[in-house]
Amino acid sequence: MSKILSSKKGAIKFVASHKTDFFATLKRRVDQYFVDNQKKKFGNTIMITKTIVLLLAYLLPFIALLSLSPGWFLSMLLWAIMGIGMAGLGMSVMHDANHGAYSSNPVVNWSMAHVLNLMGGSTVNWKLQHNILHHTYTNITHMDDDIAAKPALRLSPHTPHHISYKHQWWHAFILYGLTTLYWVSAKDFIQWVKYRKRKVNAAPVAEYRMMLVQLIVEKLLYFFAFIVLPVFVFNIPFVQVITGFVLMHFIAGLILTVIFQLAHSLEGTSHPLPDQVGIIRNDWAIHQMNTTMNFSPSNKWLSWYVGGLNFQVEHHLFPRISHVHYPYIAPIVKATANEFGIPYLEHQTFLSALKAHIRFLKQLGRLPDIEEAIG
Repeated sequence: MSKILSSKKGAIKFVASHKTDFFATLKRRVDQYFVDNQKKKFGNTIMITKTIVLLLAYLLPFIALLSLSPGWFLSMLLWAIMGIGMAGLGMSVMHDANHGAYSSNPVVNWSMAHVLNLMGGSTVNWKLQHNILHHTYTNITHMDDDIAAKPALRLSPHTPHHISYKHQWWHAFILYGLTTLYWVSAKDFIQWVKYRKRKVNAAPVAEYRMMLVQLIVEKLLYFFAFIVLPVFVFNIPFVQVITGFVLMHFIAGLILTVIFQLAHSLEGTSHPLPDQVGIIRNDWAIHQMNTTMNFSPSNKWLSWYVGGLNFQVEHHLFPRISHVHYPYIAPIVKATANEFGIPYLEHQTFLSALKAHIRFLKQLGRLPDIEEAIG
């Protein structure tokens, strides 16, 4: 399999040094699983129920805030529940929909994907960052935005070291909590410019400009609904609203970021670089196996809430299959990987994965850039 994307560093290609039938064999076996069990690869009644529950967890507390005007403590509790619901929607509903895995109906996928807009995000930018850059170029520095260097946060051994990373193993979690606040306020506009320069967003000029108009309108509507409306229409104290709004986003950002980090940014995953002509000497599917890790596969409650993101190996290999099926195809993936001598990375518990992530942050916080160390 060969995948290419132009960037400021040139084109990246996956070229296997040795031909392997791993992915073709795996795909055939997974397809056969759905045939044998007479199942479709999309969401089912479990997904519909989950969508309803998580939407209610996000919207009902807000309705209660507006209609009841509760005191400080109850108000913060309701905002916190909204944060939990928001994270759940992001991981379970809009994630599948943006991959086209929620339903076989494109209209349903489009509708559920735009749940992201209810949370202040941009579906277009999210697809560019996640579906294209992250899923194709997982853990490849300068291509995968998820591991790009950030102020006081280093997630790749190939980015320059700075003293601000020294204690990132603990302050990273504070930064994680700010993720969605940055996302709803500034990130989408920054990506609108950056992805155009990198030619990731290759939309026609008129469509590209209209995207900016849509971003501005959507952001204004979002902040009107969650800040202006409660304060100026329902007379809820501004400090109470802004505190609750920040609390909601901090909880959602912390949950979302930690769950995603436990899949790629921890001990045991690799960070390969292309050679001088832009070639990754590996099969794309095996690259995914080397850069992705599962965690807590037996925890059904966790799997339900995080939308199967604890089965990231299966998700990266089959992003167009709904996460509700991952626990059932995981044994097929694991057995096939073992058969071909390919590593199947996983932690049996959430805690062990979290510890591996913290150790990874500590290592990158004190180690120099690999290129500097070699030089």
